[in-house]
Amino acid sequence: MNVLPELKYSSEHEWVKIDGDIATVGITDHAQSQLGDIVFVDIKTEGETLSRKEVFGVVEAVKTVADVFMPVSGEIIEVNQAIDATPELVNTDPYGNGWMIKIKIANPAEIADLMDADAYKKYIS
Repeated sequence: MNVLPELKYSSEHEWVKIDGDIATVGITDHAQSQLGDIVFVDIKTEGETLSRKEVFGVVEAVKTVADVFMPVSGEIIEVNQAIDATPELVNTDPYGNGWMIKIKIANPAEIADLMDADAYKKYIS
C-alpha cells in the first residue's frame, strides 16, 4: 500500500494534506483498494461546516457503499468536480487528482489527533 510521508491519516482511512488553514482530503490507497472499483462519488456538503468524524459524502463501489468522514472540523470550501465525471480517479490517483474536498480548518488542534505515515502503516497492518 502506498502511504505518503508528507500526509496525515485518520482512523476512517482519509488522508489529509495541510496547507496553512486549508486541508485537502481524500481516501487512502488502502481504502480505495478495499472498496474496489469506484463508480460514483456523492458529495453535497460544499459550503457546510461539519465536525470531525461527521459524514461529508458517500463513495459507491461495484460491491459496496461507504461513507467518507471529516478528518478535522471545518467548512467544506471546495469539492473536486473531476471525480463527478471520472470517479475512478479515486482508484487510480487517490493522493493526486482523486482528492475529494478542501476544508477551511476550524480547530487546528485536531490535526494532532491524526496519524503520521508510520502510525497509519501500523494501523492498517
